[in-house]
Amino acid sequence: MNENPEDPLLARRLRDEPEDEAACIAAARAGGSRAQAWLVRRWQAPVYRYVRRMMGTDEDARDVAQDTLVKMLRKIHQYDDRYAFSTWVFGIARNTSIDELRRRKRRSWEEPGEVVDPAASPAQEASAGERAVLLEAALERLPPMYREVLVLYHFEHLKYAEIAHTLDIPIGTVMNRIFRARRKLRGIYEEMGGTP
Repeated sequence: MNENPEDPLLARRLRDEPEDEAACIAAARAGGSRAQAWLVRRWQAPVYRYVRRMMGTDEDARDVAQDTLVKMLRKIHQYDDRYAFSTWVFGIARNTSIDELRRRKRRSWEEPGEVVDPAASPAQEASAGERAVLLEAALERLPPMYREVLVLYHFEHLKYAEIAHTLDIPIGTVMNRIFRARRKLRGIYEEMGGTP
């Protein structure tokens, strides 16, 4: 590609047509700082939402989201544009989350963690907003393989095929995991005092 990533015409095009992600990816691959900044802004919120649900805390989510975005820029030349960019980015976020969860698990043997009472108080069940908090806590208790398919499907709105590609599993497995994850989530939610 002979396109100058710092070309004012390209910069104007990126500002005027932010949905032209393909042009932005090409410019970012060529080292364009504006294009790279645009990609970071574009993916910052979706990546954070995904890793927040995987990690369980805001602090861990901020760290993992930042690591994900840095890896996205550093490895952008590895992106295969035959596939959706979202699939590739969420794959990086997933792997970064798993790495951090493994590190956390190793650390948990060395230092005691916080003891949290997962039971909801009657005041928490009084409003839909508080039920959402309870549901979020139940989601955090799901095993990671079930949590990630629910997050990708329900919160990031990926299609079955995109989830299958992101997780490198068959579509049938994705559908099965979503079904089982919903059933497990409902059980945990009700066990914690949530009402359907």
